[in-house]
Amino acid sequence: MEQIVDLSHVIEHEMVTYPGLPGPLISDHLSREASRAVYATGTEFHIGRIEMVANTGTYLDTPSHRYPTGFDLAGLPIERVFNVPGLCVRDSGPAIGAELLEGHDLRGRAVLFSTGWDRHWRTDQYGAADHPFLTTEAAEALIAGGAFVAGIDSVNIDDTRGTTRPIHSMLLDAGILIVEHLTQLDVLVGQPFRFFAAPPKVRGMGTFPVRAVAIVDSQ
Repeated sequence: MEQIVDLSHVIEHEMVTYPGLPGPLISDHLSREASRAVYATGTEFHIGRIEMVANTGTYLDTPSHRYPTGFDLAGLPIERVFNVPGLCVRDSGPAIGAELLEGHDLRGRAVLFSTGWDRHWRTDQYGAADHPFLTTEAAEALIAGGAFVAGIDSVNIDDTRGTTRPIHSMLLDAGILIVEHLTQLDVLVGQPFRFFAAPPKVRGMGTFPVRAVAIVDSQ
């Protein structure tokens, strides 16, 4: 029997995802009340509007997020984020090393790091400097292993105590996609699953929110 696990956070009006970035503004373009003047009696519609930075909620980074010559959302090979075999490993960090990946087949997989940091979502602690992150050794292992995706339930896959972002730089340069701000990863640890995190096909953007989902084969 299959189990569907929603790995995404809800996006809400003025919600802060990453400290320092503005929250989304959700409003009406056409309200239901105003639409009554446009359509026949008894017919009404709502057309919403959202203004947000791309790094909102649970989102995916393509190489274009870091490198001007990297492929963007429109150039993303869909097979890299749709129905991808997954591996989920657990480490509370803060520094997650390569030893966690030893003995695992990473090729063509979405490798997700369950740290439990999602319990701090929408609190001041979520953006704290002691959040879990990958070490360069872990990134090297993902690259050498041929992973398709690296995901984490933390505020950033990089150590944010400095201004360099070596993990983003290494993984995106290698074409490995990054998904941050995941949730419910604890359900996937030790389980076989398929990973889905397809963003809209937008030209000229390197990052966008996704509805990340896992399908677990519980047999």
